[in-house]
Amino acid sequence: MAPLPKQTRQWIVSNPPKTSVSLSGDDATFKLQTVDTPSVNDGQVLVKLKYLSNDPAQRGWIQSGVDAERLYVPPVRQGDVMRSYGIGEIVQSKAENLKEGQLVSYTANWSDYRVLEAKEVTPVQEDKEAGIKATHYIGALGGPGLTAYYGLVGVAEATKDDTVVVSGAAGSTGSMVVQIAKHVLGCKRVIGIAGGDKKCKWVESLGADACIDYKASDFEDKLWKATEGYVEVYFDNVGGHILDLMLKRIKRYGRVAACGSIATYNDPESTRLKNWFEVIANRIQIRGFIVFDAYTKGNGQEMMNAIRNAVKERKIQIEKQEETIVPTKFEEIPKTWTMLFEGGNQGKLVTELKE
Repeated sequence: MAPLPKQTRQWIVSNPPKTSVSLSGDDATFKLQTVDTPSVNDGQVLVKLKYLSNDPAQRGWIQSGVDAERLYVPPVRQGDVMRSYGIGEIVQSKAENLKEGQLVSYTANWSDYRVLEAKEVTPVQEDKEAGIKATHYIGALGGPGLTAYYGLVGVAEATKDDTVVVSGAAGSTGSMVVQIAKHVLGCKRVIGIAGGDKKCKWVESLGADACIDYKASDFEDKLWKATEGYVEVYFDNVGGHILDLMLKRIKRYGRVAACGSIATYNDPESTRLKNWFEVIANRIQIRGFIVFDAYTKGNGQEMMNAIRNAVKERKIQIEKQEETIVPTKFEEIPKTWTMLFEGGNQGKLVTELKE
């Protein structure tokens, strides 16, 4: 058995950004530090990081000047270790119900080792027959999957009679929206919006009736054609210009599940909605939500069970929930994370830690 680590590397937030994240120089957003590894006490485990979850929402947690009272989780302040979810391996256990070598999901943070209470980790189980991998527990079978299900069912109240449009359709949440809307809820038509022909073809392979490339010069014309007759539900992952366009494509009394705003995370002042009167004139319902609401306002566990059952019944083909797994040295964690904001991923963006 390899000796237990005496020290742990961590990435801390050194300069909370106002606009784009900086990876180098005096104003670098993140800084690498090394600290002593705490000892493991009774009821605790030492976990080694294997995979990091990269999520657009993390950008909002580190925004300079963010008002903690207006944020749904505590912000990550200057000097704090960057927060993230992940999959790790237990390398030392003093908890009766957890064994060394076991894979668990947990709040990993950007830290290569963490000492945690047993209740702070959740065992994960791979299932080759069902196509379930460990990384799915930070993707389709984790927060992104639950976000998609709750946003569609609990927020937008989508039914089989609805046409659903989802932006960011090639992302981890958007791609699950496509599969759930088409194959679980049986919505009559599902339209994705994604960047690039390759991504759009993949979104269509998941079940979308059409996918519109927002990078194409004729994007607006194709969006208008695809949404002819207007649509009942819009699942918004990007905000900005695409949200503004979609306000003109939603039916009277239509519903918008406002999930994310990745188009504006690095430039909060960039959003200028020209079509807001559409909300008033057509009585469009827009509801913002956070995945935690599934447990506080809905029934998150039942929804997670529904997702798992859909996987077992092959309604959701989890092997098609593509992942962009990037082998990354610990020193390059921030660089991989920024791929989220450059359109560098198809499906879930996962950082795989390599020695």
